[in-house]
Amino acid sequence: MRGIENSDAGLFSYIRLEERVPADHPLRAIRALVDEVVGGLNARFEQLYSKVGRPSIPPEYLLRATLLQAFYSVRSERMLMEQIDYNLLFRWFVGLPMDGAVWHPTVFTKNRDRLLEADVARDFLMALLSLHKVKRLLSDEHFTVDGTLIDAWASMKSFRPKDGSGEPPAPGRNGERNFRKEKRSNETHASTTDPDARLFRKGNGQSARLCFMGHALMENRNGLIVDTALTLANGTAEREATLAMLDRRKHGQRITLGADKAYDVTSFIGDLRKRKVTPHIAVNGTLSKLGKPRKTAIDGRTTRHCGYAISQRIRKRIEESFGWTKTQAGYGKVKLRGRHKVEAVFTFAIVAYNLIRIPKLLNEAAAT
Repeated sequence: MRGIENSDAGLFSYIRLEERVPADHPLRAIRALVDEVVGGLNARFEQLYSKVGRPSIPPEYLLRATLLQAFYSVRSERMLMEQIDYNLLFRWFVGLPMDGAVWHPTVFTKNRDRLLEADVARDFLMALLSLHKVKRLLSDEHFTVDGTLIDAWASMKSFRPKDGSGEPPAPGRNGERNFRKEKRSNETHASTTDPDARLFRKGNGQSARLCFMGHALMENRNGLIVDTALTLANGTAEREATLAMLDRRKHGQRITLGADKAYDVTSFIGDLRKRKVTPHIAVNGTLSKLGKPRKTAIDGRTTRHCGYAISQRIRKRIEESFGWTKTQAGYGKVKLRGRHKVEAVFTFAIVAYNLIRIPKLLNEAAAT
């Protein structure tokens, strides 16, 4: 295993650490999957190593440590390094021997940021889903798509006019700022903390906040996420991201796609049908002020089939992945700035969600 010291003492220390982890611990099955995926990405990792300067943290370590942070809801890199230092289970999963030195939190963060910028998260997700035993769990005909808001690491006080006008916050650690009677929009204002964040609200009656929009494509057989995207938050982002994820698929066969009523837009339905996608989308039956129902692009050609009802029932499972990434993984509010880094950690959280579920599904498949 790359990263473990070549000395006999280092190898013996790791073997002793291996003996301390119970044979039936859930992380063993997850670690086996991760090792298999990492082995297939060695060529990709070689491109990330610098030939000069100080040795960097191996990407394998960074990946495993990032997954641990999601599995165990570790809220900061400093706490993660502390856990790896004295937690034998964490050391074993990452690949560090008992007496191996743990990195400084700043060093770990700098190296991981470089990894996040290299689009390794998507490569890892695709490699995981390409494993033969995992591929058998996936449906290649029926899918679901949805989006969710992810709060940006930016305060509403940072949302200031682009021309530099406006009243600055009061002095002090948490100075107040009066927004009364000030009209704010993404066209005239931007966050000084994270310019990629957008002011957006999901629906009527909900508060607007600075956020990104995360998207996921789920296969309907076992509810595993097969693709992700992260966009700027706006009213068309969900549909645009869906088309982008569908275009990344290499299969040309006809599929079904379930979604909620926010996707019931005539032009979008037409784009799906051009891509050989049957739209199993909930009908948006909103009434106008005159009491007339909104015109929908979903007609009896689709709703009369029993598969439509099945897709509508199963599509709600995609919310489980969003709930897990926000509560367990702690990415309801990201602690990174910039769209590309936020997209990477969102994808890693989805990878962690899949890794939690895949060993159980494999065991169930083996038992039948």
